[in-house]
Amino acid sequence: MRIRAVSVFEGVVYHCWPVDTATPCRPQLEVEALLRPGDADATAGPLLLTVADYIAMVGDLDTARPCLEDLAAQGRIVERLGADHIAFPTWTRIDGDAPGGAGTVDPGPPDGPAPERTDDAAGPVPDHDVPRPRFGVVDGGRPDHDPPTGDGGVGGRPR
Repeated sequence: MRIRAVSVFEGVVYHCWPVDTATPCRPQLEVEALLRPGDADATAGPLLLTVADYIAMVGDLDTARPCLEDLAAQGRIVERLGADHIAFPTWTRIDGDAPGGAGTVDPGPPDGPAPERTDDAAGPVPDHDVPRPRFGVVDGGRPDHDPPTGDGGVGGRPR
């Protein structure tokens, strides 16, 4: 499956679409976006695509579930800001101005030292080694989730 990212900010893909839906268990990310420092370099780490976006592009949870389980077994499912994402440590840069949109493989972080982060908002990196259930279905076909509590939070956690 080839996924074209057209908007990336601080390592997270915000707008994308499927170029080719064949082989959904082997997603490849192509980036055709304006990238600024911190969007797709050593400070951002791997590019992240939400699992929800991936499921929508694949078409349904039944098709996506075995692929997501394989990706999780490879350590490619990570949590960021409370949402599961697929991590893309490597991706292809697409030059939209080139004839035919030909791209080049991204070599990774730029040569030299990575720019210093100027914000402390990122906080600590969550522990991704803690096993937890993923991609399950409960309540007659509804995906696992924390039900709203009515107090403005989700699942008993205040916002």
